[in-house]
Amino acid sequence: MDALLHKRRHKGAAPYPHQAAFLLNNPVRRALSNPARKVDGIGLTGSEHVLEVGPGPGFYSVQIARRLTYGRLDLFDLQPEMLDKARRQLELAGFHDVGFTTGEASDGFPYPENTFDVAFLAAVIGEVPDKSACIRSLGRVLKPGGYLVFAEAFPDPDRMSVQELRDLVESENFEFVLSTGNRWHDIVRFRRTA
Repeated sequence: MDALLHKRRHKGAAPYPHQAAFLLNNPVRRALSNPARKVDGIGLTGSEHVLEVGPGPGFYSVQIARRLTYGRLDLFDLQPEMLDKARRQLELAGFHDVGFTTGEASDGFPYPENTFDVAFLAAVIGEVPDKSACIRSLGRVLKPGGYLVFAEAFPDPDRMSVQELRDLVESENFEFVLSTGNRWHDIVRFRRTA
């Protein structure tokens, strides 16, 4: 709880503390948030190479992996402890061919250009210190025509509105595709332009 209070006291870009991951990945939140429905909003066909940025303890990761019949999932997180928690969730669900990389999203992604078909960020971009650098780097690792998908929800203190996301992302060679949701949550999709 001290880690959560520290985050609340120190406003600004900061990751959700791994010590409080149990609050993110629990049956009550699963029932209220329905991660399967949000992952359906990504629009996966099953053969994509997906990058999930800031997966935390794997709240959405298992649902994404379930939809990738012929594809691949890679997770990227600032906190190795969160990646360990996500790895355990995925392995318990029977998914072993997943990539795990630790790093700071503001510093760029250590993948070759045009690697991914989809990048998914759930309640993450508001915690990234240099959001524009993160989006530019995502544009580098996404294939032309690839999708950048955000899931934002109340009561995340770092939640970005659809308009804030558009202002951030459209200036970095992405076009707005679709926004679905309501006052409680949004799924916002962009496509990388050539």
